[in-house]
Parts: sequence; structure tokens; C-alpha cells
Amino acid sequence: MSLVQPLPSGPLDIVGDIHGEIDALEPLLGHLGYDPEGRHPDGRRLVFVGDFCDRGPDSPAVLNLIVPMLASGKASAVLGNHEINLLREDAKDGSGWFFDSRRESDKPKYGPFARLPRADAPAILAELGRLPIALEREDLRIVHAAWRPDQIAMARELPAGSARQAYDRYEDAAARQARASRVAERMQEENLRWPHSLEDPKAPPPFLAAHSENELAKAMVNPLKVLTTGVERECRTPFYAGGKWRFVERVAWWDEYADDTAVIVGHYWRRLLPGDAAAHGAQAENLFGHTTPLSWHGLRGNVFCVDYSVGGRWVARLNGEDPQRRFKLAAMRWPERTLVFDDGVQAASENFGQTS
Repeated sequence: MSLVQPLPSGPLDIVGDIHGEIDALEPLLGHLGYDPEGRHPDGRRLVFVGDFCDRGPDSPAVLNLIVPMLASGKASAVLGNHEINLLREDAKDGSGWFFDSRRESDKPKYGPFARLPRADAPAILAELGRLPIALEREDLRIVHAAWRPDQIAMARELPAGSARQAYDRYEDAAARQARASRVAERMQEENLRWPHSLEDPKAPPPFLAAHSENELAKAMVNPLKVLTTGVERECRTPFYAGGKWRFVERVAWWDEYADDTAVIVGHYWRRLLPGDAAAHGAQAENLFGHTTPLSWHGLRGNVFCVDYSVGGRWVARLNGEDPQRRFKLAAMRWPERTLVFDDGVQAASENFGQTS
């Protein structure tokens, strides 16, 4: 067994990014027909695309519901970038429910949020550490962010359960590459020529080549990072996203995906209401263009993002809005290609197999 594992046979229900929103997950599973242990009367199977945790109000409850399903074999999942952060003890924005170092800084943005009892952490981390990077069968592939042949081939060569260790090795390789190219010194030289903070939205910088090289290497040297965070390329026109000016941009990799097999991903904060503004700064790039919210997308119309931005509900709460109006948790029923949302609404997906 490797980090690319077989997808179970039979009909599936593929659940998008959850981000600690237990009040969305529980009703969605009910609408899909599952009991709390993950059993379905018709023998269907749950598959999760990752990003169970962070930012939402109750990541521990989400994990306490899903992890036993994974351990018993009643459900399957792939790792998302947020699970990898947990495994690597990499405390990022929105992870104050787990990391003490983020607790106080996260409270103004995400509070109140439930915290995981420290005694529960080892068993949860052990189960997450066994998850693959991708799942596949003849008619369907599932990965958190990007199905790229070269990176998938590299993941196939890595043994099951090795995601954290392999990820660390690739990050070390990226760091060695950066040292060899003196990128840090060249970034300092650019900082002297452009003394304004790159976190100041009112001071748009020129293109800074060393900063771009540094961002691109961090994104693309590590194949497991590519599969769980997506594909990036140099951007000559800097743009402000996620609290800083950026010199690389995300790529709609599905516009180059030419295989026959369908792919379902999460990660990209798709918006159900046409014209809705991005929920989260880091997702500000419009990768879906004019693709309608229920449509399959990509070169051959056989890629689908099932993440409908439920992670944006914390923004709505902070702004006094109805968190359920714009931000949904969804599941794709396969092979029916029908979407089910956490409010019980069902909709047929559109344009499957239509070339772009």
C-alpha cells in the first residue's frame, strides 16, 4: 500500500471541506441517510476530501465523529493541507482549537471555539497519519487539491502512513534548494530597494523576482504540497491576498487535465451564489472563471470541486450575517453526480463531460 490507495467500490457520497462546522456535518450525513457510525441502509460509503478542522467552532466534534468511521473502515478520506499542518505540528491561522500558541490570536477571529482535550490528541493524530494522499478506482479519482501525474507518481512510491515524514523530507529539500540559490539574501536586497511592508495593502510593490522564486519553490518543490494545496506559477503583477502581497498565483490545473477518469477535489472555496465575493483572502483568485456553481469544469468537463465554502461561516458570524445562506457543506453522490447540501437541498450537477 502506498499514499495513493484504492477507492472503495460501489456508490459513494463524497463530502467537501468541513472546517470544524459540526452543525453542518451532522445534518448533511442525516440527509444522505447515514447513521452516526457511518452506516448506510443501501450500502453506500462516505468519502471525505480532507480539511476536517480549523476556523470553525468545533473541530474536536468533527474529528470525534469522523475518526471512528475511518478507524472502523466504514468511511474513507484523503489528507487535506489542514490535517498535514496538525501532523507536522505546524500551527497556522485558525488552529487555536489544537495549538496553544494560536489560542489567543485566533479568539478575535474565530471564537468561541471548542478545544481538543490534550489526552485525545494522540489517537486522533495516529488515525490521521494513516490516511492516504489520494484515492482512485477505474471511474473516479479523489485528492484534496490537484491531480497532477508527476506528483501522483511520486506519491505512489511512498509507503502508506508516511505522509508526515515524506512531507518533511521534501520541505527540507526545498530549504536546501533555497540556500543554494541564495534566495534569502536576494530577498533582503529587494527589501532594501522596496522598504514598504508587503503586508500593507495600500503599498502595491513592483514584481520582486526573489520573493516570487521563494514563494514558487515553497509551493512546487514538495509533491505532497502540490497535491494538497494546488499548483502555482509566477505572477508578474503582484496581488494582495491572505494579508500580504503575492508574487505567485494559483493555476486552474483542471484546464490541462486530459485523462478520461473523473476527479473530485475540495480546497478551492467554491461559491454557490453567482457573483458572490470570495470568503477568504487566500482564495481570492477566481479559478472557476465563468463556470456555473453546479458545473463540472476543466479541459474535458470531468473535474469537480465539492468545497462550497462552509469554512466561510466564521466570517458571516463575525459580521452578524446568517452563516448558512451563502456558505454550504456539500456531498457529491457518485455515480449519480447529484449534490446534497447540509440544508437538505439536492441538485443535479451540470455539464459533465463537456469539453471547454
